[in-house]
Amino acid sequence: MSLPQSFLDELRARIGLAGLIGRRVRLQRKGREHMGLCPFHNEKTPSFTVNEDKGFYHCFGCGAHGDALSFVMQSEGLSFPDAVERLAAEAGLEVPKPSPEAAAAAARQASLLEVVEAAAAAFEAALSAPAGGDARAYLEDRGLRADTIAAFRLGYAPESRGFLAERLGQQGIGPEQMIEAGLAKRDEKSGLLREYFFGRVIFPITDRRGRVVGFGGRRMGEGGPKYLNSPDGQLFHKGQLLYNLARAGEALRKGETRLLLVEGYMDVIALAQAGIAAAVAPLGTAVTEAQLEAAWRLVDEPSLCLDGDEAGRRAAGRLVERALPILKPGKSLGCVFLPEGEDPDSLLRKQGRHGLETAFERELPLAELVWQRALGAERPRTPERWAALKSLLLDEAGRIADASVQESYRAFLLDRYYDARRQGRTGPARRSASPPRQPSLGRKPDPDQQRQRQERELIALLLNHPAQAAAREEELALLDLQSSQLDRLKSATIDCLADRPELDSEALQRQLSSLGYAALVDQVLSSAVYALCAAARPEAPEDQAGRMLETLLASFAKGRAVHAVEEAQARLAAEPNEQNLACLTAAKRELDAADRRIEAVAAA
Repeated sequence: MSLPQSFLDELRARIGLAGLIGRRVRLQRKGREHMGLCPFHNEKTPSFTVNEDKGFYHCFGCGAHGDALSFVMQSEGLSFPDAVERLAAEAGLEVPKPSPEAAAAAARQASLLEVVEAAAAAFEAALSAPAGGDARAYLEDRGLRADTIAAFRLGYAPESRGFLAERLGQQGIGPEQMIEAGLAKRDEKSGLLREYFFGRVIFPITDRRGRVVGFGGRRMGEGGPKYLNSPDGQLFHKGQLLYNLARAGEALRKGETRLLLVEGYMDVIALAQAGIAAAVAPLGTAVTEAQLEAAWRLVDEPSLCLDGDEAGRRAAGRLVERALPILKPGKSLGCVFLPEGEDPDSLLRKQGRHGLETAFERELPLAELVWQRALGAERPRTPERWAALKSLLLDEAGRIADASVQESYRAFLLDRYYDARRQGRTGPARRSASPPRQPSLGRKPDPDQQRQRQERELIALLLNHPAQAAAREEELALLDLQSSQLDRLKSATIDCLADRPELDSEALQRQLSSLGYAALVDQVLSSAVYALCAAARPEAPEDQAGRMLETLLASFAKGRAVHAVEEAQARLAAEPNEQNLACLTAAKRELDAADRRIEAVAAA
């Protein structure tokens, strides 16, 4: 069974290897890998590892090794075609039917890759030649070192027409191959061969496997567009590719945790030179849905860098329009608004890496961006405008296709809406990210809204950080949540951990899903909850998660104490006697203890 490599790459990218193997093997996360007992031989000590980033599993005991297809073949005894069919159905892909035409297309693609690679080498050589002096000076003026230029394989297309045809012709590559590879075209009138790139600095563009598939060119002189990309064709698809995707993926596998989406090639290259290698850029257009999906295959929440001026705000609006319909549980975006008039390249040159990291500290979650965009420059001043704002917020949430994410956004946006009405917020909407909101321990402007938010945050913490539940098991078991659904999920969580205290977060969530809580788990583990409570994120440090859990429990204890005091006061007012006075005194002692606990949490 011969299948195009591009199809197999897409199939492997869509199948989560840890999730696939985790259905048969109890895996535990260890750093960036997962470990468990090998399913292919009997062992008592785990020696079976799954590397999700690199897409393979390996057993150090028996030597079993492979990818998702290999695992299905070995574990289920399927043939390669059957394994492909099963995983393709799961991934929502149609398996290409083998045919002479398909085989010829695969061979033609391999040939075109060789043509484009030859062109990249020719452009590289031209940059080092005497004719490339102006291009080298331009890159040096932009602050690029020689090693950076070499790493990104930057090149130059000389002004002289026919340069590339001559160089490739020496290797036996003819005009028709150049046309098919997107390097040239025929003039409609004269029929002469016209190369796409001349008089430009050249930026090779690779696919996610690191193979050159096209080019971007920056004009050196007058005439023509400032930037020019290869035309769409068999290899190059502008709306689906991200510049530097392969290198960014490698950087993330080596330990970088943030993926930056920036505007252009030079931003990506300047960031890499400054030591920030996990950065990608669209190819001269706004970020597309396909590019967002490509970024999400690397990280759950890439960070989009935007200029802080009006153009940046318009770009943010376009981002909202593109991203909302395709959001999924756990998949979102952050937005970093840079100082007005700056891009990552210019900010690095003026303020160094510190200036950029300062901007990152004000990252805005996508949900907050949706709220600020809807609110506008100032809050509504009439009931009718408040009603219009609420309708707009509900419409924005309604654009999200995934039901659980839509519900989470609706809850988040209405929470912000009622906060704004209650607090009478005035003036311009905030333009920078605020720190994740901590529970209001000392006052309760809206007990129901706050309590609902806190209960969601509590459950998210337990699901993502089950180790923190062990030391607080008794208090959690006695805690009554107002939401009956969340209370049942909390009880099921405590029961699972009591039976199997070794469960990690992924195993716990699988266990709960098998008990019928899958939809509720997905609803709780949402970007809207994470936007308000960063400690609930799965990647949050355990000590941070523990402090946040203690903060929430202290808040709940304060709420119970306040309610007990109010009830005791009412009973004493209705029936003054020593017994009711003693009850009030005891309730006040509980309230004092709750206040001291809150103070201790704040001081920790």
